[in-house]
Amino acid sequence: MSMKFYPLQFDPILKERIWGGEKLNTVLNKPITSKTTGESWELSTVEGEVSCIANGILKGQSLTQVIDEYPIEILGAAVYDRFGKQFPLLLKYLDAREDLSIQVHPNDELAKKRHNSFGKTEMWYIMQADDDAKIIVGFKEKSNAENFSENLKSNTLLTILDDVSVKAGDVFFLETGTVHAIGAGLVVAEIQQTSDITYRLYDFDRVDSQGNTRELHVDLALEAINYNKVDTYKSYDSVFNQSNRIVDCPYFTTNFIPLNGEITVNKTDKTFTVYMCVDGAFEIEFDNVKFQYKKGDTVLVPATMNAFGLNGKASVLEIFIS
Repeated sequence: MSMKFYPLQFDPILKERIWGGEKLNTVLNKPITSKTTGESWELSTVEGEVSCIANGILKGQSLTQVIDEYPIEILGAAVYDRFGKQFPLLLKYLDAREDLSIQVHPNDELAKKRHNSFGKTEMWYIMQADDDAKIIVGFKEKSNAENFSENLKSNTLLTILDDVSVKAGDVFFLETGTVHAIGAGLVVAEIQQTSDITYRLYDFDRVDSQGNTRELHVDLALEAINYNKVDTYKSYDSVFNQSNRIVDCPYFTTNFIPLNGEITVNKTDKTFTVYMCVDGAFEIEFDNVKFQYKKGDTVLVPATMNAFGLNGKASVLEIFIS
């Protein structure tokens, strides 16, 4: 008998971070158990950190198990042709009580050569921002490895990096090689390639509870950095009950849906679709069954589900592979 597919939710994989706080609980209702929880991995097939299905008849199975058994039905033919049985995205929510380290991610070529991994192109959607919250994205002016190294050694790195004030609803798209840091006072939805490769450049000289500093990866990073000035801010429309395009890149496409009422979705079966609820609440109606979601929820719609309804009052990110 063939499998009857449905929208899949997953148990969050919660990560302790030196810079984390409690907003993943107070803002997103995640079941954190500490005051320094920095990340909730919503959808992951990173080795050792694989998401587990939390609902329906597939409850308890891992995402990799289900993809292995039903690759076309879950991923879609086009995604399977390109990535095989690999789930190509990693989706997270982050709470930055303190500044994250200044870091950079390698591109596909460098990550493959050094780590047998994808690179890490990523997108940030700012869900909540304190009044003075900022991010670091790239350089104020074009730089080079020598200038970068000199500023790092003289503890003046922050003077050459571009810091940007942010507010809820802002979106930033970071191609690989972009030096960056999420600043204190932010809750962020992050969409990225499946990769956990990060080169840490500067960590504000802080220490953990045992008095240890975190490892830096400056030598690895120098070849990975894009020293050009970059434009990372993404403007987008907010037409109600429509998919408003934010990002369309080789690794993922992201739309913004300001939902107020009911819409019908008819999509291709060549790719899966993910919905991240960044505000409000909504439901998916499929085959006369309603599945309910609230702010902070993430749901994977298998590729074989190509017609369903969305209903509610919510701000939703819609993610798929073009």
